[in-house]
Amino acid sequence: MKTRIQIGVESFNIDLNTPIDISIPLIFNGTQPNAFGVEPAVSKACEYGSLIGDTRRGGSVNFEQYTVIPHCNGTHTECVGHITDERISVRDCLKDVWIPSVLISVEPEPANDDLVITESRIREALVGSAVVSTADRALIIRTIPNGSEKLSNRYDAEQIPAYFTQDAIQLIVERGFKHLLVDLPSIDRLFDEGKLLNHRIFWNVEPGAFETSSETRVNSTITELIFVPNDVPDGDYLLNLQIAPFDSDAAPSRPILLKLL
Repeated sequence: MKTRIQIGVESFNIDLNTPIDISIPLIFNGTQPNAFGVEPAVSKACEYGSLIGDTRRGGSVNFEQYTVIPHCNGTHTECVGHITDERISVRDCLKDVWIPSVLISVEPEPANDDLVITESRIREALVGSAVVSTADRALIIRTIPNGSEKLSNRYDAEQIPAYFTQDAIQLIVERGFKHLLVDLPSIDRLFDEGKLLNHRIFWNVEPGAFETSSETRVNSTITELIFVPNDVPDGDYLLNLQIAPFDSDAAPSRPILLKLL
């Protein structure tokens, strides 16, 4: 089904029959990505007296208890409450339903013993994007190389993933991107002594601060641990950023891209 969606003064023609899911399926008790070496996401059948939540064990229905750490176990969307003393919910911060977006592919550069995503690489990748001129947009970044191991990578002190330079995040903010989606476990270095300077730059929170101000970008979000298949071309899309209705600073999410016609 083809339709037209108007956002502000701009209209976007899309095909609702060709959605592109860029989330990583969370396979409980199975293969899944992991950051910081935390406990994996698991599920187990609930048992209450004679009630068993597993039809394979004689139960009438399946009902399970799930244990998950959204920040570390899979695709998730987080808000500024991730770094504040005040408990701010991503449900309250994410106001946009349809978001004009641009997908770019970027190859990180060596920096000492790390790999970093630089301001110059992002600037080059954005050349020619039409959606860059629109308001309340999202930037989706696919890192190169882009292998299927991203679906199950274990990111820890032995495998530090690429991360952004502060200049790169500053450029993203200056270009007006309200939402940022990446296929990394964090936009900061995984072990950075808890500074999270890139998160603070993106949300406009002072270094070392744990409170918001009138200048904080409270309606901006960061989505981490996405996976964009190689057959999805760079370019402009409409994004539907779906999140679980968790009243927390982060929630499992399912970003859906719609091609522009």
